[in-house]
Amino acid sequence: MTDSRPEKAAGYLARTRPVVPPIYQSATFYLDDLVYKDIQEGGLREHWYSRFANPTVDAAAAEIAALEGAEAALMTSSGMAAIATTLMTLLPGRIVAARQVYGDTRDLLVRDLPALGVDVTMVDATDLDAWAEAIAAAPTAVVYAETLSNPQLDLTDLPALARLAHAAGAKLVVDNTFATPYTVNPLRHGADVVVHSATKFLSGHSDVIAGVVLGDAETVTEVQKRVITFGGCLDPHAAFLVWRGIQTFDLRLERSCRTAARLAARLAGHPEVVSVRYPDGEIADRVMRLGRRGAMVAFTARGGDPRALAVMRRLTVASEATSLGGVETLVSTPFNSSHFSLSPAERAAARIDDGMIRLSCGIEDPEALVADIEQALAATA
Repeated sequence: MTDSRPEKAAGYLARTRPVVPPIYQSATFYLDDLVYKDIQEGGLREHWYSRFANPTVDAAAAEIAALEGAEAALMTSSGMAAIATTLMTLLPGRIVAARQVYGDTRDLLVRDLPALGVDVTMVDATDLDAWAEAIAAAPTAVVYAETLSNPQLDLTDLPALARLAHAAGAKLVVDNTFATPYTVNPLRHGADVVVHSATKFLSGHSDVIAGVVLGDAETVTEVQKRVITFGGCLDPHAAFLVWRGIQTFDLRLERSCRTAARLAARLAGHPEVVSVRYPDGEIADRVMRLGRRGAMVAFTARGGDPRALAVMRRLTVASEATSLGGVETLVSTPFNSSHFSLSPAERAAARIDDGMIRLSCGIEDPEALVADIEQALAATA
């Protein structure tokens, strides 16, 4: 066995700084007096054990913090790890949450947290009066919403909701996965914490599972403590894939958002389409960046869920698969994927229509994608 101590590893480190951050695929690091001092204070700053912190993971977090305009960021093993760990950190207390949320987030809010004794009230994300009434009904610790809801694409009035939350002494936590920092920065609209499934648009290549928590340094540090004890840290190789994807973030999103706008316009008024969901209106003008309405489109096909499935099966450009945010267009039906755990009545209450198809626009040729959707609708008419 060779001696791998730093003083014996001649040539181990490059003389000049690498253009691409190294993958620190090491569970543990050499200890010295500075590390020992940090360990005595909690071990949150120095690199000594990768469940606590890792340089590659930190590099990915720093890139996302810059995109969101956040003081601090922390990577997690998945988007749900980011959401669950953040909410557990901000407890004890009551949670008021949007009814329109991702299916697994809903399971956390209606099944898991109440089982732990947490009072959770859910309201219509677009009804500010309902928000105000629910928040005022009892002392509230956390207000939770998605910028753009999954899959309805309802846009939350973040500045107004932030005012309601802060007036009640509550923290506003926002999932910005669907909107992305390309279109909205929730922290600039009053959110206290932003979470993402970095699996999606941030990494952008459908090849990694990751999450991120963003906010002020004090709050992110508190979340970090729970990530350490709950074990939801991110693997350094996965973090590198996120870092790599972020290098093309603006380029990918510019193309995908332009395609989504074109697709939404073409589907509006289509004889085989009941309705199209795509951000528009006064709130979008205030909250979203000019000309950037996101890369997600949802539409409802005539004929309900069986028709929606038939349409998806005829697609040749778009891919019938769950998730979103990849360079390929991904299409799914919420009733049997993202929101399979909801009953038909619960889906209706959340405004998830029978026949709804959710599209995450990729970077294919826009006209080829639009033509693909149109031929699938025609073939199943």
